[in-house]
Amino acid sequence: MELVINHQKKSYGLLPSSLEELLYSEISSSRKGIAVALNNQVIPSQLWASTLLHHNDHILIITATQGG
Repeated sequence: MELVINHQKKSYGLLPSSLEELLYSEISSSRKGIAVALNNQVIPSQLWASTLLHHNDHILIITATQGG
C-alpha cells in the first residue's frame, strides 16, 4: 500500500489506520504547529483520529517554524 506524503511516495505493508496514527509514526517531535491536508483538503487537528487513510492518498504536512 502506498501514500504520497509531501510529494514523495511511501510504501507500507499495512497502512496506518488514521491520519493521527500516520503522524505519530512520521513525526517524532511535538504535533503542535502542524497543519495537514489530505487530498488537498485541510483536516482540523480534532479530526485527525477519525480521518481514515486509503491507498494512494495524498498528504501534505506543514510545520510552522520560527525565523526572522
